[in-house]
Amino acid sequence: MERPWINSYPPGMPTDIDTSQYNSVVDIFLESTRKFADSPAINNMGKTISYGELDRLTEYFASYIQHKTNLEKGDRIAIMMPNLLQYPVAVFGALRAGLVVVNTNPLYTDRELQHQLKDSGAKAIVVVEMFAHTLADVIENTNVETVITTRVADMLDFPKSMLVNFVIKRVKKMVPPFKLPGAISFKDVLSQGAALPPTKVDIAKDDIAFLQYTGGTTGVSKGAMLTNDNMVSNIEQAYLWITNDGKVSQGEETIITALPLYHIFALTANCLTYMRLGANNILITNPRDIPGFVKELKKHKFTAFTGVNTLFNALLNNEDFKNVDFSHLKMVLGGGMAVQKAVADRWKEVTGVPLIEAYGLTETSPAACINPPDLTEYNGCIGLPVPGTDASVRDENNNALGTDEAGELCIRGPQVMKGYWNRPEETAKTIDSDGWLHTGDVAEMNKDGYFKIVDRLKDMILVSGFNVYPNEIEGVLAAHDGILEAGAIGVPDEHSGEVVKVVIVKSDPNLTEEDVIAYCKEELTGYKRPKVIQFVDDLPKTNVGKILRRELREI
Repeated sequence: MERPWINSYPPGMPTDIDTSQYNSVVDIFLESTRKFADSPAINNMGKTISYGELDRLTEYFASYIQHKTNLEKGDRIAIMMPNLLQYPVAVFGALRAGLVVVNTNPLYTDRELQHQLKDSGAKAIVVVEMFAHTLADVIENTNVETVITTRVADMLDFPKSMLVNFVIKRVKKMVPPFKLPGAISFKDVLSQGAALPPTKVDIAKDDIAFLQYTGGTTGVSKGAMLTNDNMVSNIEQAYLWITNDGKVSQGEETIITALPLYHIFALTANCLTYMRLGANNILITNPRDIPGFVKELKKHKFTAFTGVNTLFNALLNNEDFKNVDFSHLKMVLGGGMAVQKAVADRWKEVTGVPLIEAYGLTETSPAACINPPDLTEYNGCIGLPVPGTDASVRDENNNALGTDEAGELCIRGPQVMKGYWNRPEETAKTIDSDGWLHTGDVAEMNKDGYFKIVDRLKDMILVSGFNVYPNEIEGVLAAHDGILEAGAIGVPDEHSGEVVKVVIVKSDPNLTEEDVIAYCKEELTGYKRPKVIQFVDDLPKTNVGKILRRELREI
């Protein structure tokens, strides 16, 4: 098919990718640990691990799995923890042992955790003690046989490790009691694995690397089967995109990772792509503590930063954020949800660096479209399809639409998942016979090949036959000085079918309903203006900050 976006590619950008040198994610990992052995790989809570140390620790973890458990190649292991030094050790150790990693949100309820463990058939889990009580409540209803527990500070140096763990458990009482008979500690896994000979596992391109569960914002959470080829392809696509202009260099970058590594955005962009670059990854364990986050930012000469709109907005609303040193910052990437113009403009004003919007899905590993790195201003688009990727806007009959016509965005490329785990019917609904992944997002492509998301198909509001897209309403409201955040949904109306309702978090306590109505009258045409306005203290969001519109409907 034609790829009109290629004409808008930055000079020298390859149009396709070559991944023949790698069979697996492990191949890329081992190349980096050899090449950058003495360079810092991971930093968290003041402790840094080099690439060489990460190589040894992951080998110890893999050796324990291979010699001390009944786990075999292809078995699933759940990893349930926030951003800690233990995370990359467990993930790469599991992959080296030939296991499939099931990334698990540590804030899951009993019901959510049981569903994911049962659905994936996970036989093992690595869990932080703070969340072990949830596992203890459901483990009898799962296939889990091997339980590895860890405390937050287990990989920090003594005496800091002892002090932090003591405060978390005894002072702050953040570790609810739990019983998990037969569980082994993470530290014991590494110490025992160090004495065991490693066994190399042959991993094929089509072997599943990650069973990555969708956020469940529109229905039941499903496991996307991401093969080694999917992940290697997306790493290569992202790598080519960010290194093409020569500003990003191997072994010289430092990236801030505030989004959880169990989420596909941070997993691929931060953990895997920047690992291939030999970058130092600064893990932020609790990004919701904005003052603490800003304090940590001041300690590092960071060159890259990824996040979601709500995170950027929260940082910009912290008075001390403007005092951070941004002089080394080269690239800021926003994804996971729509980047709002008001936030992007303020970010550029404060940091001097543009906020580049990207687009992807769990099902695309995730990168599908990214704006060029040399973009200087917010353009309202999700960018151009990355090398080796086809994108098409289609109507309800799966016919390709023309320029500036709105329809469902479909993606085809080597990063598109193998399918949903044990759900062939759901897979067939999502990936058609020609290999097109139907994203469920409404988009348009302009004459230069740039794509713009209009909204989710399921979130579209129909007012008297007119389509109203919540993203547009939310973007307009975000530009109001008195509004911190806003979510838009449709509610039933006997006259027009639906009307727009907005749920608002104030930044100005004196903001009134009348103020919002007057503002929207200036900014929005009649049928788009909210008819119902509700003020709340905060908006319901996913673990990475995406607004949960289905929960807005329940407020």
